[in-house]
Amino acid sequence: MRHIDALLNKYGESHQNKTNVLIHAIAVPSIYLVTIGLIWSIPVPEFIAQFDVTWAHILAIPVLYYYFKLSGPIGAAMTLLTLASFGVIQLLVKFDISVWQFCLALFVVMWILQFVGHKIEGKKPSFFEDLTFLLVGPAWWWVHWLKRMNITY
Repeated sequence: MRHIDALLNKYGESHQNKTNVLIHAIAVPSIYLVTIGLIWSIPVPEFIAQFDVTWAHILAIPVLYYYFKLSGPIGAAMTLLTLASFGVIQLLVKFDISVWQFCLALFVVMWILQFVGHKIEGKKPSFFEDLTFLLVGPAWWWVHWLKRMNITY
C-alpha cells in the first residue's frame, strides 16, 4: 500500500459521520488558508522583506514538497489551494482588513467547528496520535474532489 493511501485510510477512520465530513469540508481548507495568513503576518527581517517574501512564502516550499512526495496530483491541488490562499490574503490587504485578526478569528471558529464535528463523530482528531495528520487533512479534502473528477491521486 502506498504511503498516501495508508495516511488517508487512517485519517478517514475518524471521519465517517456525514456531519463531521461536511464540517471538515468547510473547516479544513479554511484552516489551511488562515494558517497561511497567520504565518504571512509574522514580520520578516528587512533583507527578506525587500524581495516581497514572507514566512508563509518560505514555509510553503517544504509543505508543497511534502505534498508532491505524497502524490503529484495532490501536490498540484495543494499548490492551487496555496495560491488561492495567497490570493485571499491579498484581497484582505487590498480591502484594508487586518490579515492576522481576520485569520485568528476564523482559525478559532474553524477549530471549534472541527472539535464539534469530532464530538458528533465520537472519535478524537487524528492529529492527537500524529501531528502529520495536520497536513494530511487538506490532502484528504482534495482526494474527495479528485475522485469526483476521476483523477487518480
